[in-house]
Amino acid sequence: MKAPRAIRLDPAGTAPAIAADAREHGIAIRPESEPIDTAEPVMVPVARRRWSWGGLFVAGLSGFLTLSIGVWAERTIVSLMNESPVLGYAALAFAGLAALALLVMLARVLRDILRERKVEALRLRATAALAGSSLTEAQAVAEDLGRLYASRADTARGRALLTDSLPQLFAARDVLTVAERSLLAPLDAQAQAQIAQAARRVSLVTAVSPRALIDVVFVLVACARLLRTIAGIYAGRPGTLGLIRLGRQVLGHLVVTGGIAAGDAVIQQVVGQGLAARLSAKLGEGVLNGLLTARIGLAALAVCRPLPFVEATPPTLGDVAGDLTSWRGAAEQGAS
Repeated sequence: MKAPRAIRLDPAGTAPAIAADAREHGIAIRPESEPIDTAEPVMVPVARRRWSWGGLFVAGLSGFLTLSIGVWAERTIVSLMNESPVLGYAALAFAGLAALALLVMLARVLRDILRERKVEALRLRATAALAGSSLTEAQAVAEDLGRLYASRADTARGRALLTDSLPQLFAARDVLTVAERSLLAPLDAQAQAQIAQAARRVSLVTAVSPRALIDVVFVLVACARLLRTIAGIYAGRPGTLGLIRLGRQVLGHLVVTGGIAAGDAVIQQVVGQGLAARLSAKLGEGVLNGLLTARIGLAALAVCRPLPFVEATPPTLGDVAGDLTSWRGAAEQGAS
C-alpha cells in the first residue's frame, strides 16, 4: 500500500506564465479580497464551585456532631454492658442498624450527586460540541446519553433509533438534534404535563383555601413534589438531600434568569387575569401561585435536562400554564 502524497493539479510555472501574458495585454490580476465572515465564539458556561465560610462551618459542625454522637454511643453501650450484657448487646445491635441505615442514606446521596454532575457534564459537553461543531464530541455525547437511559424500558425505541442514525450523520448539530428528538422529546412532553398539572392544582387549592398558612404549606409541598418528579423523568428521583441540592440549583437558575422577580411573561399572564382578580382576590392569588409554580417547574426542567435545546423550542409559561387563562374566560362569562 502506497503512502499518501500531495499532487499539484496545476503544472509548476503555469501561474507565472499566466501573469506574464496578462501583463502583455494590459490586464491586471489582483488577489481576491472578499471579506470572510468570522464566527463569533460562543461562551460555554462553566459552573464554578467556590470555597465559602458557610461550607466550612457546615463541614466542621458535621464532624463535631459525628464525633459527639460516636462518643455518646460508645459510652452508652459500655454502661449498658456493665449493667446487663443483654441490654449492652441490644444497644450494640441497634447502633449497628442505625449505622447501616446511615451508610445507605449516604450512598444514595453520593449516587444523586454523581448522577447530577453527570447530567450537568453532558449538558456542558453538548453545548461545547455545538459551539465548536465537533462531530466526534457530539457522537460521544449521544452515546453517553443513550447509556444514561439504558436501564429505562420506555426509551428503548428512541435508543434504537439513535443507534441506527448515528453512522448516517456527519454534523454535530444533526447528531444532537436526532438525540434530542429520539430520547428527550417524549421526556419533555411528560415534564411539561407534570408542570401544567401542578400549576392547575396549586391554583385551585390556593384559590379556595381559607388560610394563608395552608397556601404556603401546600405550595411548598407541591413544588418539592414537582422538583422530584421532573428529576425522576430525566435522571432519577433524588433523595431528601439530593432534593435540597436540586432546589438550590433551581433557585439559582431563577435568580440568573430573573424569573423570581416576575418576568415579562408572568406579568403578561397576571395582567391578563385582571378581571378575574377584580371579581375575586383569592382567584387572582390562586392564578399567581399557579404561574409561579409553573415557573419553578420550567427552571427545574432546564436544570435537569441533560442536553440544551437544540431543535426544540424551550417551553414557556404559555405552554404549561395556558389553561390558567381559561379562568379569565370563565370570569368574564360570569360577569356578563
